[in-house]
Amino acid sequence: MAVFALVFLAPIAYSVYLSLFRTQLIGGTTFVGADNYVKALGDPQFWSAFGRVALFLVVQVPIMLFLALLVALAIDSGRLYGASFFRISVFLPYAVPAVVAALMWGFMYGTRFGLIGNLNDLLGVSLPDPLSSDLILASIGNIVTWEFVGYNMLILYSALRVVNPSLYEAAEMDGAGQLRIVWAIKLPALRGALLIATIFSIIGSFQLFNEPAILRDLAPNAITTYFTPNYYAYSLSFRGQQFNYSATVAIVMGVITMVIAYVVQLRGMRKGA
Repeated sequence: MAVFALVFLAPIAYSVYLSLFRTQLIGGTTFVGADNYVKALGDPQFWSAFGRVALFLVVQVPIMLFLALLVALAIDSGRLYGASFFRISVFLPYAVPAVVAALMWGFMYGTRFGLIGNLNDLLGVSLPDPLSSDLILASIGNIVTWEFVGYNMLILYSALRVVNPSLYEAAEMDGAGQLRIVWAIKLPALRGALLIATIFSIIGSFQLFNEPAILRDLAPNAITTYFTPNYYAYSLSFRGQQFNYSATVAIVMGVITMVIAYVVQLRGMRKGA
């Protein structure tokens, strides 16, 4: 409890404290109450960043979970050759630090020095620039999907391993095919695991920071200082020296994330019931 209070509760309390003040060059630090929160709720840059990660969540998370589900079902089917090697291979990207993954993919995305540039020179074509303003969000989504498909696969695969094998045997005796077994037995058994993976993915999407922060030097025109809410809070604090407003943005985003995750959990529990 002492460690929990020190590393979790104390930083939150200090952030709330900072958000109630405003530090100015002239006048020093003054108590402003909820003024910073009113400013954040009316800040177009904050809502632009929020809309971007919301779009990222709506598109990237279903694709990632669908791929994780397919891999988990394939490994659990018992018909996949080299299933153990395949499982480790899919999970391995999760062991790569996010910073390293962003640097690696950023190099491959490069049109002047990376894989895309090499393909352009080799084939004599002009492929779309993954680091352009139009494609940067999709490029980041590709990196995140590559990183976390294996993590979510492991959650789903673990849930499948606890299903009683006698259910499969009874279904086969009744003449059910593999697709019917998946639909009638495996998918219902995965409802709780899918809910957990979805909540984790929602929280992770709203916390998006590492990939934009690393790729910004490679795509300065595509990634702004308010590309995501977390990156916006970071920029306010470490580049703009606006510590109080940065804490406010972080708290507002944290509350929004908790509310959305809680609503998704309630809806999932009601459907499960």
